[in-house]
Amino acid sequence: MINLESEGKYLVGGKFLSAADAVKAGVPEKALDEAYQGTMAYSILKSHNTTGITKKGEPLMIKFDAMASHDITYVGIIQTAKASGLKKFPIPYVLTNCHNSLCAVGGTINEDDHVFGLSAAKKYGGIFVPAHQAVIHTYMREMMSGCGKMILGSDSHTRYGALGTMAMGEGGPELVKQLLNRTYDIKYPDVIAINLTGKPRKGVGPQDVALAIIGAVFKNGFVKNKVMEFVGDGIKNLPIEYRNGIDVMTTETTCLSSIWRTDDEEVKNYYFVRGRINDYKEIKPAEVAYYDGVVNVDLSTVEPQIALPFHPSNVYNLKDVIENPADILAKAEEEANARLKNVKISLLDKIKDGKVMVEQGVIAGCAGGTYDNIYEASSILKNKFIGSGKFTLSVYPSSTPIYEDLLEKGALGSLLKSGAIIKTCFCGPCFGAGDVPANNALSIRHSTRNFENREGSKPANGQIASVALMDARSIAATAMNGGALTSALDVDYDNTIPGFKFDESIYQNRVYMGYNKPQEDLPLQYGPNIKDWPEVINLTDNVIVKLASVINDPVTTTDELIPSGETSSYRSNPLKLAEFALSRKDPNYVPKAKEIYADELQRRDSGLNKEYADAVKVSGLDLKGSVSIGSGVFAIKPGDGSAREQAASCQRVLGGVCNISREYATKRYRSNLINWGMFPFINAQDSFEVGDIIIIPNTKEKINNNDLSFPAKVVRNGKAFDITLKIDPLTDSEREIINQGCLINYYKSQM
Repeated sequence: MINLESEGKYLVGGKFLSAADAVKAGVPEKALDEAYQGTMAYSILKSHNTTGITKKGEPLMIKFDAMASHDITYVGIIQTAKASGLKKFPIPYVLTNCHNSLCAVGGTINEDDHVFGLSAAKKYGGIFVPAHQAVIHTYMREMMSGCGKMILGSDSHTRYGALGTMAMGEGGPELVKQLLNRTYDIKYPDVIAINLTGKPRKGVGPQDVALAIIGAVFKNGFVKNKVMEFVGDGIKNLPIEYRNGIDVMTTETTCLSSIWRTDDEEVKNYYFVRGRINDYKEIKPAEVAYYDGVVNVDLSTVEPQIALPFHPSNVYNLKDVIENPADILAKAEEEANARLKNVKISLLDKIKDGKVMVEQGVIAGCAGGTYDNIYEASSILKNKFIGSGKFTLSVYPSSTPIYEDLLEKGALGSLLKSGAIIKTCFCGPCFGAGDVPANNALSIRHSTRNFENREGSKPANGQIASVALMDARSIAATAMNGGALTSALDVDYDNTIPGFKFDESIYQNRVYMGYNKPQEDLPLQYGPNIKDWPEVINLTDNVIVKLASVINDPVTTTDELIPSGETSSYRSNPLKLAEFALSRKDPNYVPKAKEIYADELQRRDSGLNKEYADAVKVSGLDLKGSVSIGSGVFAIKPGDGSAREQAASCQRVLGGVCNISREYATKRYRSNLINWGMFPFINAQDSFEVGDIIIIPNTKEKINNNDLSFPAKVVRNGKAFDITLKIDPLTDSEREIINQGCLINYYKSQM
């Protein structure tokens, strides 16, 4: 089904060849040396790099064509940019309202954020998409994508590669840099070819293909921080929304970005139907293109998949789970419960009379709520009924134009008659703010993630539910059997999908289009929950870290660092939100971090207290110059998942100064730490305990000297031992951001 080739290959005339075979095929040596320039990624990066394209592994300084944020992130981004001197949005910046849309928690605070967002779009010249109109990525596909463009979003699933757009999801500070006419600084990435061949069978959907790829490449890091470049004859066998569905899930591979060939009628027609034919152009690899690895995917062999709790990479063939549920569910249950602390899930109790019975189905968001997915699900459920038992089915079209056309064509009526509930355009089921299942229930979802408690349960309150990711087609097949897990391959239905009709008036009549029309004299409208960032001090000569949390799980997600769901409502209030930091993974973190921060505030008035003074004495270090105290978090591999900057900023406002890890799960989480003035330390061998005091001398000097190795002392139980903390190379601006204490301070220092 999927085969990985880790050695570099040359794409020559549609075939992947080794260097030796390429020479035999008549490719000159000079062409081989320059073949890395033949990728689609190279041409797009070159056109957006402000310093001229460099060779592989060398620095890029990128400016994007457009940006997007939703109502969890845009308030903080705009507040930060405003404090740093923002006058107007220099590029199209879309503010969508698809995360805090329900306005169900905290009284007025969610709608207050929306009012702030509209006032910011008017003041600075932005685009404002009101609540329930569209989820962020569907709107960006429909209205802002373009072949050869680059788009930056403050949401990890910012992926529009199937439409010829290289898009990246990052933490808010990276968007602030673009708003202030700065650049996105990365090294020229490796590029991995995703070679699609064959044609999917009826009943196999885009989520099935995506999960199969994720299962093959996540755990081995095959595409981590690399660009996935989709090539191969199989692309022409995929409808454009099918491609979009695969593409948006590339985030779960931990790749940097994605790009697809656009040299066919599917992509051209997508732009034509939406009245944007000028945004189409043909993109394809050059005659000779070099790739750092190849993922071969035979689409004809892909079967319906299921990603069991608690990760999109925990992938099985759906058929195997249906035919052998006891062994597979027992293994998944054991692995899932190993991650949980105060609660346990039960998957084995879903087996009833040999069938796996689930309680809920959801088709939603940027991955599931596409026109094709919902139409085909309605065809499967036509004249069928989900029954009056426990099982429920919710369907969320991902934009109002999609909603309207499905309504006109009768697809939504068919779903309603089956017993499904049709809801508005909302991302809630993807992060725990909509359709929260019952305790110990199992929900099957065509959405993006199934991390623990991301569906909205609260383990600290004795609750836990779980999500398995599936494609809309097999979710519909399961629904027609009242919740008995069913593969769409086993259902006979008409999979003909009529052409999509896009009604542009829906957006014209409701979306505020203010780009290039800033009204600088208008005030921003603040609700009582919208607060400025608290002051952060600059880096001192020496740093003392006390560990407030130690997490030894193999991977720590951003949802565990700062939970999603109802906490999202407080994202405009840094101190309020910080109360939720690590609350579902380590409830003791916040009080410990606050205690350490209190020690730092005391130090500013009267110097080190006895605990820290004794630790310095035991260490034998003679600390010259200024000293500060801060909390730290150790985790094996933190930062998988969301781009949300608050995973780092919440630690910072509680006095955090560093993370220590074996490695960082994503580039974007490491960037978030740096942008909030925190050290992204790496330590590959030492063990750590909560309460360890780590004394790092000459910190400021070593940062200024661009040192990558930081000798330090750990004091534990009155004894000291040596460790070495390392940092991967930093850019000049990243070093200065850490020096200044955070990105806000960095910009203030330059004003």
